[in-house]
Amino acid sequence: MDSKKMKDILKSELETTDRVFTFDAKKDQVRIESKSSKKGVTVSLPGIIAKWETEKERAIEEVVYYIEQGLQAFESNSSEGGKEKNIFPVIRSTSFPTQSNDEVPFITDEHTAETRIYYALDMGTTYRLIDEQLMKKEGWEHNQIKEIAMFNARRLPTNLKEDLVAGNTFYFLNSNDGYDASRILNESFIRDMSGKVEGTMALAVPHQDVLIIADIKNETGYDILAQMTMSFFASGRVPITSLSFLYEDGELEPIFILGKNKKNK
Repeated sequence: MDSKKMKDILKSELETTDRVFTFDAKKDQVRIESKSSKKGVTVSLPGIIAKWETEKERAIEEVVYYIEQGLQAFESNSSEGGKEKNIFPVIRSTSFPTQSNDEVPFITDEHTAETRIYYALDMGTTYRLIDEQLMKKEGWEHNQIKEIAMFNARRLPTNLKEDLVAGNTFYFLNSNDGYDASRILNESFIRDMSGKVEGTMALAVPHQDVLIIADIKNETGYDILAQMTMSFFASGRVPITSLSFLYEDGELEPIFILGKNKKNK
């Protein structure tokens, strides 16, 4: 499989009269753009080809699905006023209220034993958590909100700061846009980071404005991660959880770090 063949496969799966395909051979990328919204999705072909080598048709189905959802979101934004482009997922503790002060249930999805996914409508300097009342008013569906929010989360920048402590590498995402913890839901980003990690991969979302990714290479690394996470948790404007998570095969598992280099799952 080469880039030209993969480009042709994606074109055959996604082509419509309202879409323009552009192949950048130099960057090895394809851009699929909606004529009506003038917005589109750019995908890097080498990553898709590498996944195709092991997963075959499933890899193509997955990328086609994500591109379709993204383009549909753009096309929907163009015709419905554009609010959908401002929907993002937010991570909260499972102890966070599940309904508004007016007792209207928020739109949520399960995440881990420690965290839950909520959805927010970004309004610039603040955001509003989406509840059933707002969903009904805008004519949205739960699955539609989830799909658009996850697509928008993948659009967020993932600039990292790196710190080496006692032989362990810690990466920090702290852009202060209100959605730093939400980057944990960007599956392709987390998967790419797992390929970069040399030891054991752990993540932490102590509050909404930070995501910590740890490459643990020795037992001391667990204690350092626990101390960092607790410190961020105590100082965060919107705390989430002081626990960390092991990442393996796309799954997050909470870990309790007991100190003195001991850990319990």
